[in-house]
Amino acid sequence: MTSSSVPHPTPAGGDTGSRVPGSRVIDEQAARIGSRIRSLRRSHDMTLVQLAALTGLSHPFLSQLERGHARPSMVSLERIARALGSSQVELLAAADLERRSPGDTRPDVLRATEGVRGPFAEGEARLLAHGARGFEPLEFIGANTDPGDYYEHEEDEFIYVMRGSILVDLADRGRFVLDAGDSIYYYGGTPHRWNSLSGDGYHLFLVKQKAAQS
Repeated sequence: MTSSSVPHPTPAGGDTGSRVPGSRVIDEQAARIGSRIRSLRRSHDMTLVQLAALTGLSHPFLSQLERGHARPSMVSLERIARALGSSQVELLAAADLERRSPGDTRPDVLRATEGVRGPFAEGEARLLAHGARGFEPLEFIGANTDPGDYYEHEEDEFIYVMRGSILVDLADRGRFVLDAGDSIYYYGGTPHRWNSLSGDGYHLFLVKQKAAQS
């Protein structure tokens, strides 16, 4: 999540994303994400077959993804990022045409029509800052009524509900109904999943941050 991080049930060896027939690149963002995945994979001396085994995604789908012929869902992007020692947000930020270097401390203004975004299996996500930052703000719009599988990552996460109602399930840490104006913060390593209560959809503001170091 979410990349933000929205759970999505995936059969073993299955694909979690969208693709186009033939060999056409979906768009420039898909091509840049695919190029970044390929670069990271090669830097780890990893084959596509090895990456497929680690992620549970199929070899053909990953090949399509690296060439920009497919777009990953948030959950498949997180699986790939974890296998490559990266993060979901870093891979999304690779698609940002306005990304900045880590040493650039100028104020980062992002207009309503800007930000890396894309349709994913569960809705649409938009990064609210250019490139990688100390924390990652994300806007997410979804309507899934099926919570799917639990999802887990190393970063702390904060969710604020701007519209709609969701059920947040944190496994043995509780289940919480959140309405517009409500928020929740949970620590890295917490299994989580959420879904719409009404089916009318929801609009969330999320912030992912590195888990506190001991």
